[in-house]
Amino acid sequence: MIIGLTYDLRSEYLAMGYNEEETAEFDRDDTIIAIERALYALGHQTDRIGHARKLTQRLVLGDRWDIVFNIAEGLKGIGREAQVPAILDLYDLPYTFSDPLVMSLTLHKGRTKQVIRQCGFPTPDFSVVDLPEDIKNISFDPPYFIKPIAEGTGKGITGQSVIWDRKRLKVGCAGLIESYDQPVLVEKYLCGREFTVGITGTGPEAQILGTLEVILLEAAEKGVYSYSNKENCEGVVEYRLAPSDDPSVKEAEGIALSTWRALGCRDAGRVDLRCDEDGRPYFLEVNPLAGLHPQHSDLPILCMHLGIPFVHLIHRILASASKRISKGGNAGKKNAHSNHP
Repeated sequence: MIIGLTYDLRSEYLAMGYNEEETAEFDRDDTIIAIERALYALGHQTDRIGHARKLTQRLVLGDRWDIVFNIAEGLKGIGREAQVPAILDLYDLPYTFSDPLVMSLTLHKGRTKQVIRQCGFPTPDFSVVDLPEDIKNISFDPPYFIKPIAEGTGKGITGQSVIWDRKRLKVGCAGLIESYDQPVLVEKYLCGREFTVGITGTGPEAQILGTLEVILLEAAEKGVYSYSNKENCEGVVEYRLAPSDDPSVKEAEGIALSTWRALGCRDAGRVDLRCDEDGRPYFLEVNPLAGLHPQHSDLPILCMHLGIPFVHLIHRILASASKRISKGGNAGKKNAHSNHP
């Protein structure tokens, strides 16, 4: 197959004047190279497209691909991760990973938790704060955990994200609203173990890959899987493969798989959970567009612990997408090949 690659390249945005944190979710050059090599090893040709605007330019020129391997995060707006999938749906082109509805919903952590709670899955008490004055509506007691409503890679999360005194909550929320120009999610802080569960597949065929326990080392910011801890994970975080027969892990994996299916996520991704003091896991958020850097991103790290080569992970993603597309799950029509193989 000829496979188009859509992505937001961090080096391009840095060259345009964006800073390190603004580009934290974007892909490094070596991520794209690794995906290209994996797809080539699987017998495919690749065509680098780039971000959403470049995609639209190529489509207007008449270029088409058998499938698009989409990892574009988008730059602006609550629907930024949905932009490329929506464009590809418009042109009836198949692609990997979730559709625009799932991408928009899951980027908004508050809306996702509302759906999860309505479905009956455990998630910590929470409230969405649009304005600092909204904290008066929060009915649960501290400690609180605060973060921007629609960021990833730990953006906006620091050691100050855990708030033990309600008097400090307004100041903390006001700071995040001003810095990130978006609402703040306030949820009950859980002091127990933290897991990230890897999943591949779609719907009834989705399955658990395994679970990593995120363990913060002595040099890490305490108590939170923060932006700094993620950016410097090699020295401050231990990713430990969690045994599936551990009761907390087993329960976490059950919640993760059920929420993945309930939300309609596709092909591959992660679900993050944290335990309370009694070891009961609770859903925190889902990442249907998980990072794919072979050594730095959580999902490939999990695969390394499981002995799954990176090329096999890419194969599983592509196989899941191809299977659902053949069943009419996403733009199943045969398309003309790209003019730029």
